[in-house]
Amino acid sequence: MEKMEKMEKKNVILRAENLMKTYGTGGTFVNAVHRVDLPVYEREFAAVVGPSGSGKSTLLHLLGGIDIPSGGSVWYYPPAESEGKPFDLYAVSPSKLAKFRGKTFGFVFQNYALLPVLTAWENVTIPSVYNDIPFREDYARELFERLGIADRVDHLPSELSGGEQQRVAVIRAMISHPRILFADEPTGNLDTKNGAELIGLLRELSAEQNMTVVMVTHDPSAAEKCDRIVHMEDGSVTGVS
Repeated sequence: MEKMEKMEKKNVILRAENLMKTYGTGGTFVNAVHRVDLPVYEREFAAVVGPSGSGKSTLLHLLGGIDIPSGGSVWYYPPAESEGKPFDLYAVSPSKLAKFRGKTFGFVFQNYALLPVLTAWENVTIPSVYNDIPFREDYARELFERLGIADRVDHLPSELSGGEQQRVAVIRAMISHPRILFADEPTGNLDTKNGAELIGLLRELSAEQNMTVVMVTHDPSAAEKCDRIVHMEDGSVTGVS
C-alpha cells in the first residue's frame, strides 16, 4: 500500500491503454498481451514478473516501441520543462519512432545483442554513433569501473563470460543517459551476489540520473528491491504490488 501511495504522487511517463499483441494464423491465436492498461511513473524502478510465457517480455518490447501492437496505445509523456505534448508511440512514423527511441530509451536484452566482431568498448559506443549523441568517454570508463569489468574493455564478446557480456549490455544501454531503461532479465546470467550488486548499481544510477527503469525478472529478490511489482499471467496484468 505504501509503495502504491508513493507512485501515485509521481508523474506518469508512459501509459499503456488497452494494449494487445496477438500471434497466430488460420484460426489459432495467442494473446501474448491482452488488454493491458498500465501507467509507468517517472523515476520509478518497476519489475514485471510472472511465469514463462505470461507476456512479460512482449509487454516490455511494446512499452519500449520495438514491437508493433495488435491494438491499443502506448502514450509517452515528455518532461514538463520541455512543454512537449503526450503522444502515442505507434501513431508516429517508423523512422520518427526509431529516432525517438534511440535518444530516449535504453534497452538491455535477454540475449545481450552484442556485435561479435566489436570489442566491449566498441559495442558501448554504438548508441552514440547511430543516434548522433556525443560519446562521453569518461562516463563510459566510470561505468566499466563500477560494473567491475574495466579490464575487459578490449575483449570481444566471445572472450567474455555470460555475466560480463550482460554487464557490457547494461553499459551500452546506459551510455546515452536514457530517460527510461528497459531491462529483460538483467540478472539472468549472474550469480546471486553479482545479481544483487547489479540491481543495487542500477538503482544508484537511476537515482543519480532521474531515470525510470522497467525490468522483467524471474528473480524474486531482484523484484523485491523495486518500487512496484507488476504481476502478469496469460498476457494480462493480474495485480500490482
